[in-house]
Amino acid sequence: MLASLSSIWVELTSVLMSLILSFGTMFGIFSSPSTAPSGGYNDDEIKNVIFLIGDGMGFNHLNKAEKERELSLTINEFGIGGEAMTRSLSNAVTDSAAAGTALATGERTSNGAIGVYMFDLFSTYSYPKSITELCKESGMMAGVVTTDETSGATPSAFSAHAHDRGDAEDITADQMVSGFDLIWGAANGIASKGEAEANGFTYVTTYDEMMALPEGSRSFAQFTNALWTLEQSDENTPTLSQMTEKAIDLLDDTDEGFFLMVEGAHIDKHSHSNDDENMTEAMAEFDKTIKLALDYAKADGETLVVVTADHETGAIMLEDGEYVFTSGSHSDANVPVRVYGSDKLIYKGEILNNYEIPMRIAYTLGFTEDEFPCEVMVA
Repeated sequence: MLASLSSIWVELTSVLMSLILSFGTMFGIFSSPSTAPSGGYNDDEIKNVIFLIGDGMGFNHLNKAEKERELSLTINEFGIGGEAMTRSLSNAVTDSAAAGTALATGERTSNGAIGVYMFDLFSTYSYPKSITELCKESGMMAGVVTTDETSGATPSAFSAHAHDRGDAEDITADQMVSGFDLIWGAANGIASKGEAEANGFTYVTTYDEMMALPEGSRSFAQFTNALWTLEQSDENTPTLSQMTEKAIDLLDDTDEGFFLMVEGAHIDKHSHSNDDENMTEAMAEFDKTIKLALDYAKADGETLVVVTADHETGAIMLEDGEYVFTSGSHSDANVPVRVYGSDKLIYKGEILNNYEIPMRIAYTLGFTEDEFPCEVMVA
């Protein structure tokens, strides 16, 4: 009897979700049709994508880091760029889970949700496919690198689907069966060597193990010390730029191309605590990583580099000639978008919705609107 009622409930829920999703798509609740910049999307020269996300990085984070560290940031040298609006489907001020989902799937969702629809948080009916998954399914190599835990909100949005960003066990289980070529970040206390090896990953915990990875290998890294600093926090722990350089070296071993998402998570973390010194150091290391990606793209000639943020943190303002934190929370400020490798992805100075960025990346790679964004049926 209970099994029968459960079956009926699932069927009714599936029908209801179908109607809700159809209504949402029809009236633009989940996402709006993107508009192609002049010249269209597809760029035959683009084979690889390096998508860099500075978590919490607003325009004044750049200004503050340049002023206080006397830097000339690489991100400000990009010839093409605009800005992105960041609200989630449930809130004017997004969190990293909803913003990461928008940047990964081209679909808005509610705060706290990872790669799922707001009206189907438990994937009863379907969930949106990420651009990382799309690229991997098409034959490209795919990787995720972060200074956060591997089950943190942004890396999870590109590699998993979960109703709650805090459900690290489900997120890690999804990542283990993702088929991705590498997922690297700080240890979360859940991912294990046995589980990683059972799913075809080499389990990595040190800088030397990372550097020893051969081309053609798949790896899951769980580092135990700070990854965001300009110099290695210890001899066993790489920096973000070192991880990115090695990841590119491993992923570019294919004629089909690769997609790599890189997150500098600690711009956000140190902005929450209004920690000027550590935030600007995290910003400097992230920019060092951007330069590494940009230099690779210039030498390669077939790589698209996109830099943006999921949201702004700290509401940094210019007061009496100094850039100061005015909040310990996220704000609704627009964030930078910078592009190298194609003049077809964004108008100079254009203001986008954040969910349009992965859509335009996908179309630059040659995918169609039928292929992305799209949903995966599960019921």
